[in-house]
Amino acid sequence: MSNVHSATDSKVFNPLAIAILTVSDTRTPETDKSGDKIAELALAAGHQIAARCILPDTAETLRQQMQSWISDPAIDVIIATGGTGVTGRDVTPEALAPLISKPIPGFGELFRMLSYEEIGTSTIQSRAEAAICTGTIVFLLPGSTGGVRLGMEAIIIPQLDNRHRPCNLSELLPRIRHEH
Repeated sequence: MSNVHSATDSKVFNPLAIAILTVSDTRTPETDKSGDKIAELALAAGHQIAARCILPDTAETLRQQMQSWISDPAIDVIIATGGTGVTGRDVTPEALAPLISKPIPGFGELFRMLSYEEIGTSTIQSRAEAAICTGTIVFLLPGSTGGVRLGMEAIIIPQLDNRHRPCNLSELLPRIRHEH
């Protein structure tokens, strides 16, 4: 018997407002395939895209944008793609760090476990992570479309569906916001 549950609840789906941040020194709106994949999968799941931008790998610029979205009550979730590797230009986790209220370490652990099945030990180079920042859920995904697809389909989309059982982040969002 599997302990993985799906969205079979009779509750009405609650769409969330998602902001998409692509972290890249080279991508443009025309070449942002990872940002497009996030938008495609989020929209297909019934969510709304509240904001979207592409910013260079500069910690202060990324932090300012994330803080702006975290402060915006119209944005429920931020999903960033890129800047989660181990080179000097990969600064997305460092940009997010001062904004974190509560880390969600299970996201990165599960992402790397699932990623191992696809790319083997290369997954150790990923610093994918998630956190609660005040009342906003933030996910940091790799810049690759494969990493985005895996994170979105296997973890994020189910966790943003208030009908997903046994539990999900979406149904906790009102409590998280109330606490902040």
